[in-house]
Amino acid sequence: MLKVLFVTSEARPLITTGGLGEVSGSLPRALKPLGCDIRLVLPAYREAIRRAGLVRTVAELTVPKVRLLQGSLPDNITVYLVDAPALFDRPGGPYSTPEGQDWPDNAERFASFAGATVELAQNRAGLSWQPDVVHCNDWQTGLVPALLAREQAPPATVFTIHNLAYQGLFDRHTFTRLQLPPDLWDPEAMEFYGHFSFIKGGVAFADLLTTVSPTYAREIQTAELGFGLEGLLSHRSRVLVGILNGVDYSVWDPRHDPHIAERYDSGGIERKAINKRDLQRCFNLRQDTNALLLGTVSRLVEQKGVDLILQMIPGLFAENLQLAVLGSGEAHLEAKVKQLALEYPGRVGAYIGYDEALAHRITAGADVFLMPSRFEPCGLNQMYSLRYGTVPVVRSTGGLADTVVDTTPETLRTGAATGFTFKEPAHDALLSAIRRTLRCYRDRNTWLQLQITGMAQNFGWERSARAYVDVYRRARDRGA
Repeated sequence: MLKVLFVTSEARPLITTGGLGEVSGSLPRALKPLGCDIRLVLPAYREAIRRAGLVRTVAELTVPKVRLLQGSLPDNITVYLVDAPALFDRPGGPYSTPEGQDWPDNAERFASFAGATVELAQNRAGLSWQPDVVHCNDWQTGLVPALLAREQAPPATVFTIHNLAYQGLFDRHTFTRLQLPPDLWDPEAMEFYGHFSFIKGGVAFADLLTTVSPTYAREIQTAELGFGLEGLLSHRSRVLVGILNGVDYSVWDPRHDPHIAERYDSGGIERKAINKRDLQRCFNLRQDTNALLLGTVSRLVEQKGVDLILQMIPGLFAENLQLAVLGSGEAHLEAKVKQLALEYPGRVGAYIGYDEALAHRITAGADVFLMPSRFEPCGLNQMYSLRYGTVPVVRSTGGLADTVVDTTPETLRTGAATGFTFKEPAHDALLSAIRRTLRCYRDRNTWLQLQITGMAQNFGWERSARAYVDVYRRARDRGA
């Protein structure tokens, strides 16, 4: 049996801020039936302790000085929580204050977490268990492969880049304060243009690298999306693999979704209209079955192309169109969304914040799901929307390019079309895609074909989990 320690800063249902938490909660469950003894480790946030079931202390570490708690995730998967109350027992999110500002001691928090993970990985926590592979995820865990590379007979390491835009950069003073090995401050190690880069530790020192879609694996080797690490990633391209994230269909499926007004499947897709009426009521939109209802669930940041949506809307409202927005993020974008809702009552509805049930209702009730991201490592919402018969309109980048097939005469003829894509990150390109979508929406037979084809797509974890097992074995064999 392959023993895997899955290292993450968040995991559903303990705590999540987005895709990383979704993946960390569902991928381990898919790996377990494939012969993996997989155990998670993450910080003991206040919320995580509360949700981890029956939690007990299993170890006391001296360097770093933390307790190791043990709880469980669904499907009886063991989870270890690194308990350092001064670092993790606080309000707010895993990385930021209740006001949305980064915790000023994030470097200390995740360096301590890395140190405890190394002790666990090296079987120095007194648990009589040592993994064959340590699978680290995103910058918060990037120090782990760098520290393990200094150990005698360490496990193999895999590092997954979920979003290279977030690198965990800190200044030289912080590096000194962390009392890390001095040789890590080196361009060949973790020094990065005068800063200390957590993510570079994973990129430089892990035995194998993965990222969350095949297209994104190519994109991060370019100056446009490499964020300064494209040279190192190109140098390590032989050990870089793009594996598409999967969808947890036990949570995202209109056949058994408890959050939506009416459950349905492709054989009864006419019942989807009940969810559209429900969504129109919820967002105070005009009750109109013929209006093309656009929905988006997104962080309100420029990466997600939210500004493109806002610029496009006035040019489209000559058409019978509505928009429902759920999200939070940059203050100026939140303000613009709220202003549009005031300017176009009955046409634009907005909820600033996040609500899980409302995200499901938008996915089920909208006709179209918008994801005009400037870049998107994988994206999950477009895959959710396909299962719900909600046609995605996306920019062709990253995982969006890997999961949505543009509607053309040829793809309609072959039955491959599932949505609409555009290339340039500009509002007029998005506007053109929406106009193509409108024309198709008015042809009910073609629209139904798109919906049924999308609902038939399978982006479950089975294939991707097998790809991860292959990566684990390859990493283990490299270190053997």
